[in-house]
Parts: sequence; structure tokens; C-alpha cells
Amino acid sequence: MGPEVFVPFLFFAFLTSVIVIPIMAKESTKRSAHQLVSQAIARGQPLDADLIQRLSQDALYDGNRARKSLGNGVILLALSGGFIAAGKLTGWDDGDGWMVPAVILGSVGFAFLLLAIFDYLTKKSVP
Repeated sequence: MGPEVFVPFLFFAFLTSVIVIPIMAKESTKRSAHQLVSQAIARGQPLDADLIQRLSQDALYDGNRARKSLGNGVILLALSGGFIAAGKLTGWDDGDGWMVPAVILGSVGFAFLLLAIFDYLTKKSVP
């Protein structure tokens, strides 16, 4: 395995770890909090209203997924445009060096935009 394979693999492994590890930590914290509450309910202990409100606050944030997806899509499309601009400014000839990350970021950004549109269209209106 030469450096032409190892370096991109290392880059994407780093990128994946930066994205996935915080998500896993947040979900683990939520899961343990809900497990603690369910154990308290099973034992018949009274629950504080403030605790219930803080735990249900996550549901309100999850309801705003379409806005988050739209923001992520715009940011990724802007990064894609930045890679294309950087490639043009450095005088690329074949476009291999700058177009690969631009296409990857652009396609993921476009997918986030489609997801935001889908979330907006399928969102139930609250009376």
C-alpha cells in the first residue's frame, strides 16, 4: 500500500472520526439519561419537572432537522465552490487534484439540500 492510497485513506478516516465520534458520544449520553429515568420510573421515584423538560428539549431540536440540513447543504456547496476556486487560482491543468474533493463535497451538499426540501414538504403543520 503506497502513499497514493494511504494518504487519502488517512484523510477520510480522520474526517469520519471527527464527524462520527461526537455524534456517538451525544447519543450515548442521551441513551444513558433515558435509561436512568426509566429505572427511576420503574422504582416509583418521583421525577422533577425540570428534568423532564430538559430531556424533552432534545425532541424540539430534532424537530428542526430541515433547517439543519439546509445549513449543512449550503456550507458543503460553498466548500465545494471554494475547492473549485482554489483549483482555478492555482492554475490546474487536468483538474484531478481539486475536482475530486469539490465533487464529493458538492454531491453531499446537494444531498443535504434535497433532504431539507423533503423534510419541509413532509413536515406536518402544527395548528
